[in-house]
Amino acid sequence: MAPSNSRPDGYAPAPMDLPLKLWLARLAHGISPASVSLAYADWLSHLLVAPSKQADLAASALRKAMLWLQYAPHSWRGGCPLCVEPLPQDKRFSPQEWHVPPFSALAQAFLLQQQWWAEAMTGIRGVSKHHEDVAAFTMRQWLDMWSPSNFVATNPQVLRETLATGSINLANGVANWWRDALSVLSDGKPRGVEQFRPGHDMAVTPGKVVFRNRLIELIQYEPATAEVDAEPMLIVPSWIMKYYILDLTPDDSLVKYLVTHGHTVFMVSWKNPDTSDRNLGLNDYVEFGVMAALDVVRSIRPRTRVHAVGYCLGGTLLAIAAAVLADEHPNPLMTVTLLAAETDFKEPGELGLFIDESQISFVEDLMSERGYLDGRQMAGAFQLINSKDLVWSKLVHEYLMGARTPMTALRAWNADATRMPARMHSEYLRGLYLHNDLAEGRYRVAGQPVRLADIKLPLFVVATEGDHVSPWKSVYKIHRLAGGPVSFALTSGGHNVGIVNPPAGPAAYSQAGYRFASCKPGKAPANPQDWLDAAEQRTGSWWPCWHEWLHKHSSQTVKPPTLDGLVLDGTTLAAPGSYIYLD
Repeated sequence: MAPSNSRPDGYAPAPMDLPLKLWLARLAHGISPASVSLAYADWLSHLLVAPSKQADLAASALRKAMLWLQYAPHSWRGGCPLCVEPLPQDKRFSPQEWHVPPFSALAQAFLLQQQWWAEAMTGIRGVSKHHEDVAAFTMRQWLDMWSPSNFVATNPQVLRETLATGSINLANGVANWWRDALSVLSDGKPRGVEQFRPGHDMAVTPGKVVFRNRLIELIQYEPATAEVDAEPMLIVPSWIMKYYILDLTPDDSLVKYLVTHGHTVFMVSWKNPDTSDRNLGLNDYVEFGVMAALDVVRSIRPRTRVHAVGYCLGGTLLAIAAAVLADEHPNPLMTVTLLAAETDFKEPGELGLFIDESQISFVEDLMSERGYLDGRQMAGAFQLINSKDLVWSKLVHEYLMGARTPMTALRAWNADATRMPARMHSEYLRGLYLHNDLAEGRYRVAGQPVRLADIKLPLFVVATEGDHVSPWKSVYKIHRLAGGPVSFALTSGGHNVGIVNPPAGPAAYSQAGYRFASCKPGKAPANPQDWLDAAEQRTGSWWPCWHEWLHKHSSQTVKPPTLDGLVLDGTTLAAPGSYIYLD
């Protein structure tokens, strides 16, 4: 039997099917209509044979209607208690203008309706959990589309701005929309990104490319201290992002922080794949990515072990490599650090809404034409997950209020989309997300199963509170999977801002804080909430804590290694290398 992480049989759609499937994929922005339809069919068919649920919903609708009919006229007098409070993360109706009639009544009507639909989409006996989640999620998207905050006539903030500016805000909004539309139609980049150029404004920490193959460039950074820890550091970022998320501007560069604190840093820069790379698989990323980079680092620093660091799916890849290397004596790795990286994908949060057989097959059909998945298509799924902030707040701010969201280094990096080879993307969606093969011991490298329990090294693991990509409770599961002691930090922020979190940086980071605790193997609480309740609360960035941990797990300090870069066409290739510029 073929291992479950191999390429599935029948991957390419039949030639007769391909035009229709590609047209549907583009029309639906990569979301499988069949997957959504199956979810609603499951929900509706079970609701139709549940008269008790129907009665409960009818009674709930009547109660909510009566509450609103009592609230609406009394709201004009002031001091009337609300029918329903918005969810804590919903800030649409927080401004004072929404507390004044008739807009307060509009907001309450919407929130009551939203609450009723949440009741209607959940708790129906017989509906599968996945279908219930998909149906409830898509219904929330539909309701959010019709929020009164999204329309000029029903948004008091927009009306006030329109009166104050003589509708100039709406004219500016039309201009903003037109510029964005042209950018999308021409596959252009958002306005303002030209102010943040890799190698000029970002990714400027000095270094040289010391190795290159068909998949990676390996960057070694120049030392910034007279002595460094003896053990060098190899950082493996995710291949669905360009590495310079960890080397943005000098004010918020993790790489700069590490080299100025006495670490020898090597960074993997993944090639942005094209059609010729369609058959690269996940194990190719292990072999030609992590393993190849590690061999180079050890050739530059022979007889030393390595502090290995992985971010997001780069961390997942590193965990696989660390388990494979566990049988080597001595182990080439000294420690393993995982940043917002899942190793158990059973509960991947709302990203799991897009992971089922129908959806994966749909994505495979979409990739079959060009041999890769465009990063913009991946970004669409992330925008849906956090649509209040990434879609509808933009509509109000830029298209109704006529304002411009200033470009930042992080937003410019986020617009620098990457691609994923078809085979690799299919393998990790099926093997890791759908079947959870890695956590359950079925994932194979070179024909041998990968056992995360074989990782006996010290681990430093960082999760972020607001992560929609790698939910912290899923990241926490490394405690029961790995065989080594785990120092776990739960930091404020989301998947990116929680990691790019300098000790002394812009105001956006000033409220940072994290919880921290170290646990011996098998001693961590099984329930993440128990860990959260007992963990030490600390203020500021987690970076200094990690630096101290790395230094503690290093053997000694030595003089920095020499830095001899790769020479191509008679020129030494300096950081950030050439792969970073491949669109």
